[in-house]
Amino acid sequence: MVKTVESRQSIVIRFAGDSGDGMQLTGNRFTDASALFGNDVSTFPDYPAEIRAPAGTLPGVSGFQVNFSSLDIRTPGDAPDVLVAMNPAALKVNIKDLKRGGIVIVNKDTFTGPNLKKAGYDGNPLDDASLDNYQLHSIPITTLNSNAVRDIPDLNRAFINRSCNLFALGVTFWLFDRPIDSTVKWIEQKFKKFPAVVAQNLKALKTGFYYAETAEMFPSQYVVEPAKIQPGTYREITGNEATAIGLVAASLLADTQLFYGSYPITPASDVLHHLSKYKNYNVMTFQAEDEIAAVGVTIGAAYGGLIAATGTSGPGLALKGEALGLAVMTELPMVVVNVQRGGPSTGLPTKTEQSDLLQAFFGRNGECPMVIIAPKSPIDCFHAAIDAVRIAVKYMVPVLYLSDGYLANGMEPWCLPEIEDLPKIPVTHRTDPNEYFPYIRDTETLARPWAIPGTPGLEHRIGGLEKAEITGNVSYDPDNHQKMCLIRQEKIDRVANDIEDLEIRGAEEGDVLLLTWGGTYGACLSACLQLHEEGHSVGHAHLRWLNPFPKNLEAVLRKFKTVIVPELNLGQLNMLIRARFLIDTVPFNKVKGKPFMIAEVKEKVLEVLGGGK
Repeated sequence: MVKTVESRQSIVIRFAGDSGDGMQLTGNRFTDASALFGNDVSTFPDYPAEIRAPAGTLPGVSGFQVNFSSLDIRTPGDAPDVLVAMNPAALKVNIKDLKRGGIVIVNKDTFTGPNLKKAGYDGNPLDDASLDNYQLHSIPITTLNSNAVRDIPDLNRAFINRSCNLFALGVTFWLFDRPIDSTVKWIEQKFKKFPAVVAQNLKALKTGFYYAETAEMFPSQYVVEPAKIQPGTYREITGNEATAIGLVAASLLADTQLFYGSYPITPASDVLHHLSKYKNYNVMTFQAEDEIAAVGVTIGAAYGGLIAATGTSGPGLALKGEALGLAVMTELPMVVVNVQRGGPSTGLPTKTEQSDLLQAFFGRNGECPMVIIAPKSPIDCFHAAIDAVRIAVKYMVPVLYLSDGYLANGMEPWCLPEIEDLPKIPVTHRTDPNEYFPYIRDTETLARPWAIPGTPGLEHRIGGLEKAEITGNVSYDPDNHQKMCLIRQEKIDRVANDIEDLEIRGAEEGDVLLLTWGGTYGACLSACLQLHEEGHSVGHAHLRWLNPFPKNLEAVLRKFKTVIVPELNLGQLNMLIRARFLIDTVPFNKVKGKPFMIAEVKEKVLEVLGGGK
């Protein structure tokens, strides 16, 4: 067979197998190699909710999709060009997403009678015509891997099949002209205490690579050239890691210790894990016994003068609700990270959703407004965390930070910013007792003084009962209560003075505006720009700040005949926009635990346009 080399602008590959097959590791190693090669990359890990579903069953399938490109990309791709399926269940779950004519690589050793039955197959799809629309490459990965590693001294026989994922990775490295050097170094470093494991994984990786090179199976090798990116030092980063590093950076910019109190909950737990590694940056992390304790100690840290943050996901935010009312009443600066997931209740713990927006707005008793910011990409999680801290300490308010599972686990190449480009965050703790009252206010921001307990002469009352204006004493006066409610709302409204105007991409005015927030940014912007290039009058605006809205939001909305609001919920932002501006916006909702695809956004816009330009 004569092999040819085909050049592609981008390729989307999905690795899928049992949750114990190492698909996340395989995807991450492929992503690292692609990033080091110079491609732009975007990833989407897809975990099963079960800790360990029965092997070979559909609920236990774990996947990792990576889009690597010579262009600037914003999503992990709509549909994969390539599917690597390590067992029948992985094939069954994912084959419907593969592009027609796409490449399927399977471990045919796993297509046994029992495994086929567990996956719900009546027959073997490798032998019938069900895969005729794809380029099927059936490889006995288990057998080839076992033969390659079985003679390694001191290797635990029970672990031989654990390196099958490295064999599959080697195959894809050759098929897509990925360098293996970085993965070789990673294996040597990761398992350096276990020489037999190092030898096993290296042998599996290289055997897979050379098998793909020598087997007369693949008619083409595919090449994706490096992307043209701005000069700088890059590293890969997930949204959760960017959130953690952003909080650390904010504490350094504020020259104030960071405290992070959290209770483990998917998919927010990684923020706590990452922050626990930064003790050398004066970071204090605390794993609480429950959600209520976590927010309670965070309020205490804010009262004590620290940069204070807590983290959770949907149901945990509900549990924090009463304490967040205390944070609003006491006007203490803190950041509440909510990495949204599918609900209600325990819902879909490992799947993404944007269904906590109304909870963020109204999920507390009484008139209890909070600032809300939502990052738009894994990289933006870094900047949004800094902005959240900046607003919290400037206005003396708690800030809700709405990430989501898609952003939290997604990965992008991040160009490290220059430290001097990050503006300082001024922090002032009141020390002067002269004319001090706990609820006197800054004339610009309405922020009250931040007085650390124990500061001589600054003794004051604090708590959840309504405060008298200026003195902070407990007050049941009806006029005072109304005035304090209005002041707390006015503080939030004034945050708009620190928010950048809403930017429009694509058409500046015209037929359709896509209005988005959170993780819908990448797919919707890409859809807008593609439609705009095709001659349609379509614009895109993205809300990073949700409470308060940017000052120019209404003006932007009224530039277009129709406003479509895509959301991974049943229309929460759409409801707020309609109520606030009395504009008949069009909801576009999805609650499947998966992000929007570019194609489905384009289809919705064309439907609204009636197929015309």
